[in-house]
Amino acid sequence: MKTKTVLSSCFTLLMCAVPLCAQDSATLIRATDPEVQTAAWAQKWWMPRHEEKLAALKEQGRVDLLMIGDSITHGWEGAGKEVWDKYYASRNAFNLGFSGDRTEQLLWRFDHGEIDGIAPKLAVIMIGTNNTGHRQDPPEETAAGIKAIIERLNKKLPETKVLLLAVFPRGATTDDALRKINDGINERISKFADGERVFYLDINQTFLTDDGTLTKEIMPDLLHPKQKGYQMWADAMEPTVARLLGEK
Repeated sequence: MKTKTVLSSCFTLLMCAVPLCAQDSATLIRATDPEVQTAAWAQKWWMPRHEEKLAALKEQGRVDLLMIGDSITHGWEGAGKEVWDKYYASRNAFNLGFSGDRTEQLLWRFDHGEIDGIAPKLAVIMIGTNNTGHRQDPPEETAAGIKAIIERLNKKLPETKVLLLAVFPRGATTDDALRKINDGINERISKFADGERVFYLDINQTFLTDDGTLTKEIMPDLLHPKQKGYQMWADAMEPTVARLLGEK
């Protein structure tokens, strides 16, 4: 009788534990879990770039405008450099774009010094398209990652305003599967704006034709802008950037 009671108790505990394990697994969102970049193609440069950015921050000293994101933001140092020099070089701007990054890599970088010791007036964020492209993360999970990024910024840089950009369009047409995921992200993150610390700006139509087509004239691979695309980006964003920097 005692053996049966013990076995029954063990079975009950086991049955109770299974849903808890399943629940823990189900609630784990990779987009919110800080992680270094693990892609093989990025191993030679990603961590050195992180270390170079830490050193460059110390050397620059004052940062008024912070650009944060993935390869599209990284591209201000490539295809967008001439536009960057025209619009942002004189504004004590600093680029924290890293190719291939998803929301979790950005969180890791924030946790490892990339926004320490500075007090920007404005941080511009555009992140999430790699969550879409690499894993097809559900929009709500990528949005949760972006929310965590904003919360980190608010905690570490309490005086900094945040301009959250809609994730740029990708794919040629409106029915592109990955573009639809990005649209779902934007629908959710647009609600993060409070009009005081966090502001949301959707300039996506700037890059598209009237019927929603994204052409290779703007983004040759239907994802990354070429110089013309960076010029369009800067032009569309400028009134909001100037206002939030207190210039107008």
